Order: sequence, then structure tokens, then C-alpha cells
Amino acid sequence: MWNRKLIITLSVLLGVVLLVFLCGLIVKRIYPLKYENYIKQYSREYNLDPYLVAALIEAESNFENNASSHKSAKGLMQITGDTGVWIASKMSIQDYSEEMLYNPEYNIKMGCWYLNNLREEFGDNVDLILAAYNAGRGNVKSWLQSGNYSKDGKRLSYIPFKETDQYVKKIETNYNVYRFIYKKRLE
Repeated sequence: MWNRKLIITLSVLLGVVLLVFLCGLIVKRIYPLKYENYIKQYSREYNLDPYLVAALIEAESNFENNASSHKSAKGLMQITGDTGVWIASKMSIQDYSEEMLYNPEYNIKMGCWYLNNLREEFGDNVDLILAAYNAGRGNVKSWLQSGNYSKDGKRLSYIPFKETDQYVKKIETNYNVYRFIYKKRLE
């Protein structure tokens, strides 16, 4: 016959396993991962960290491909109409229309191209790339030239737009979460 201690121990162990499992499910609902084939493909093509791309998509649209912002940004990576036209011309996308921004593959491909384009300008400084993605490259260039925001002209010591500062921090947090909960899944 089973003794009482063994039954309690097994019950607690089962409870812990169940709790860990449920927590994992909850975290994955808060930090979803969809379109991973496109994320992998275009991250690889544009030499980007796929976890960073996933973190940015979560921050921009929570993986809702029909997302639209009050600033007219569209799709998973929230590309604005003007930026979409510019990216499409640089990528030689034929018959481009803004509706294409709601297509997950086009949106991720264009967003990854744009991140790579920003990296070519700002180097591997992820904070600068993300700040430029959110606030525009012109703002980031002027911040780098200002002694109020940059001590060396290469890194930002302060981001003057509160929304952009929070955006960069959110994506950095998302990045760490995505690397942890989706270990090796995007590699």
C-alpha cells in the first residue's frame, strides 16, 4: 500500500509539472510565433537575427498580418505606405501596391530588407537600427550629431522620443523572451 508521503510527493510533483506546462502555454500565447518559415528565410537572406525579427513583429503587430496603425503602417512589421513604395522600388518589386503589405511573406521580406538597409547605415548597433525603424533614420542621424543624445556620435546615450525609447526596450525584452522560449526553433 502506498504511504501518505509518497502520494503527497507525487501529487506535488505532478502539480509542478502541470504548472510549468501551463505557464509555457500562457507565455507562448503572450509571445506567439507565426510565419516562422518566412522569418527564417528572410532573416537568413538579409543576414539578420531571426529572434530579433520575431521580437520586432511581436512589438509591431503581435503577429496579426492585417494590423493597421493610426499612422497608416500596415501588416506584420508595420510598414508605412511611403516606406513601402520606397522599399519596393529599391527591391525592384513589380506591380507593388500597399495591399501587399498585408501579405505576410511580402511584409516580412520587405521589413527584413529595410532592417538590413538600416544596418548598412548604422552598423551592428541594434539600438540605432530599432530607433531608426521606429522614429526614422533622419531623427537618429540628428540625435547622433547632438551632444545631448550622443557622447561619441556612434551610440545614443539618450533617446529623446519616449515612444521610441520604450519601443527599443520592448524589442530588447521580446528578443530575450523569444530566444528563451523558442530555443533553436528559428535557427
